[in-house]
Amino acid sequence: MVARSGEELLKICEDKGISLSEYALLSEMQNAGENREVIFEKMRRNLKVMIDAVEEGTETEVYSVSGLIGGDGYKINEYLKRGETLTGRTTVMAMAMALASSEVNASMGRIVACPTAGSCGILPAVVLAAGAKLNKTEDELVDALFAAAAVGTIIGMNATLSGAEGGCQAECGSAAAMGAAAVVHMMGGTVKMSLDAGAIVLKNILGLVCDPVAGLVEIPCAKRNAAGAVSALCTADLVMAGVESKIPFDDTVTAMYRVGKQLPPSLRETGLGGVAVTEAGLELKRKVFGDD
Repeated sequence: MVARSGEELLKICEDKGISLSEYALLSEMQNAGENREVIFEKMRRNLKVMIDAVEEGTETEVYSVSGLIGGDGYKINEYLKRGETLTGRTTVMAMAMALASSEVNASMGRIVACPTAGSCGILPAVVLAAGAKLNKTEDELVDALFAAAAVGTIIGMNATLSGAEGGCQAECGSAAAMGAAAVVHMMGGTVKMSLDAGAIVLKNILGLVCDPVAGLVEIPCAKRNAAGAVSALCTADLVMAGVESKIPFDDTVTAMYRVGKQLPPSLRETGLGGVAVTEAGLELKRKVFGDD
């Protein structure tokens, strides 16, 4: 029972009458040769690492080793407490959590690379913020992570999750697609609706370059995690309202991969293009590493 495309994934789930998360759980049981309880508890441990990172970065000011970023997760969380937000509690909470995880990563703290370290803030932020809004239990949050994994696996099989290979669209884009699919699943949407959510997210981020300042996964990466989380949540609402993706999930994944291959090396994690080579970007690089 291995789906190698979104279309196959949808057919398996429909034929067997199972959810996205149940497919991922059964698939992992088959691959790992372990029982349901063991697999579920492994995912629960991932969730707890995510929660720890979010709490660390929102309750204290965490700074990267380089000193380029830090304290923003805490800052946004304090803003949230004041109740003055424009876009609402769930959205702002997700931004705080996404930045918090990114800052913990940059400080050499413990995170879950989901699907990569550079995009580690998106999925935790989306699942935890949506879970708080929807009053989900811990088991239901773990279940959502399995749903996200099902979508991420298909992207990994048919495209790439690497910024070095496909730009930031492959890292933050894939993470946001996974998050959107998971939230739709949490809200009671169908497998097709989750795939539509993933497709819409990828279309909206198509072509996003990977241009880390000083070659470090900090600027603009952390704020792209916040933007990715917001995209995932908004897209979940679009789909739950009945909006469908006119371009199927599989076609969107193929397009993302092709676009990534068309990006020049300077825009694929080398730090040789985009904001990394602006006047300010180069000055920040000198600040970290000294003069060229």
